[in-house]
Amino acid sequence: MLDTSNPNNYSYITKELEIHILGGIKLNKLESLRITLSIQKPKSHNVLRHTIDLYNDNQIERFTRKIAERLEIGTSVVRRCLQDVTKALENYRFLILEKQQESSKPHFKELTGTEEREAIKFLKRKDLLTKTNELIGKSGVIGEVDNRLLMYLIFTSRKTNNPLHCISLGSSGVGKTHLQSKVAELIPEEDKIEITVLSANAFYYFNRTELQHKLILIEDLDGAESVLYPLRELQSKKRITKTVVHKDTKGTTKTVHLTVEGPVSVAGCTTQESVYEDNSNRSFLLYIDESHEQDIRIMNYQRLISAGKINEDVEHKSRELLKNVQRVLKSIRVINPFAEYLELPQSVFKPRRTNSHYLQFIEAITFYKQYQREHKTNEETGEMYIETTIEDIQEANELIIEVLLRKSDTLTGACRNHLEELKAYLSKNTQTTFTNTEIRRNLRVKETTLRRYNKQLLLENYIKKVKGKKGKLYHFEIVNIDEYKELKVLIKNALDKSIAQINLATSP
Repeated sequence: MLDTSNPNNYSYITKELEIHILGGIKLNKLESLRITLSIQKPKSHNVLRHTIDLYNDNQIERFTRKIAERLEIGTSVVRRCLQDVTKALENYRFLILEKQQESSKPHFKELTGTEEREAIKFLKRKDLLTKTNELIGKSGVIGEVDNRLLMYLIFTSRKTNNPLHCISLGSSGVGKTHLQSKVAELIPEEDKIEITVLSANAFYYFNRTELQHKLILIEDLDGAESVLYPLRELQSKKRITKTVVHKDTKGTTKTVHLTVEGPVSVAGCTTQESVYEDNSNRSFLLYIDESHEQDIRIMNYQRLISAGKINEDVEHKSRELLKNVQRVLKSIRVINPFAEYLELPQSVFKPRRTNSHYLQFIEAITFYKQYQREHKTNEETGEMYIETTIEDIQEANELIIEVLLRKSDTLTGACRNHLEELKAYLSKNTQTTFTNTEIRRNLRVKETTLRRYNKQLLLENYIKKVKGKKGKLYHFEIVNIDEYKELKVLIKNALDKSIAQINLATSP
């Protein structure tokens, strides 16, 4: 019998010969079985060492004669022994490869009857989005009430034919990656791929359907520049193809097409104030809450963890229920009969792509509510589908208004956050003007950062210079302190107008 207990020294011992395979066997080239072995008679010091391909008959014949001559043993005994060793090694190699294939397969959890019923019961709740958001909070996601639900629904859209994507933006240390990873914990392990470092070519070597309907999580977009191009192609075209040159076993050169199919949902984090346009246009931009109130919420949670006062069992049960909810969602087409009445506000930049995202987000909400919808059949194609309701559109409008607001803003996210903080400071102190020194001291902003913000705000006419008293520093004044509120009202009115048009068209 072949003894593989020592991975670097297999042994095969018979009455006539003792064989040791040094260094184990290679698993990558199945067309050969090249090994280094030592062979001797039992309890003999006359040892023959040799490297040989056991699949090469000419080598085996010469080696057989050499062993017979050196060890003074019959060639028939040696030949039979080498054949037995070859068969044993071959079977062992196939066994290892089979185990590796099994271990590399994604684990699909089979839900028990109770788990499935509980998940479906949850999905049938009338206040589904509210309860989902509460459950996300119970799972350990602190604050970020709108962002966390938006992100969860975007991750859920991976199971549709038109998945959504998101990029989390914020300064270093505010919890971008933490939010993404905590919400990703609510997605089954078999449905997501987490990437820290990946080369540009690596995407092309996934199996053809390995990425289909998967959630791809990138911890840091700033360090993943090389993979963003194939990712963008996967997002837009839902497939990537690469042609490479390959040599077969005979040495003949030919071209091979490597194709990986989508669709996929992609999520990433970045500290950059402005994201490369080709990436941002394809994604929902989620700005992390950097307020003092959010700092307090997170620090209180950290203290409770340290004090052992967090109920980990409740968090675990919440996560598992939301994972099971994802598992019972089935692929089904969504039709929005009210789509023709939906219009975005004119202030939104890149309206074509934003409009597509808006419609896809409504479909994602309908998809999530599939257990509350009547399943209809297309008489011509026989395809099953569900329909969007006015309630779905209203819930989508409430969640997406902040996204549309950012899409309509001429300022970068970081600069907008600074301007709103500046407005709050002036309002609190009943001031209309300010100086750079005052803002650096009270809002704790670096001089270079403040200079950059001021440059952008002056160019976009959000602030203006006001001369101070003789010999004093320059003062600045905000041009329109209510401009952001007015923009938000404008967007809300446009969304409400669409709902009013739908109600008017559908009323008897």
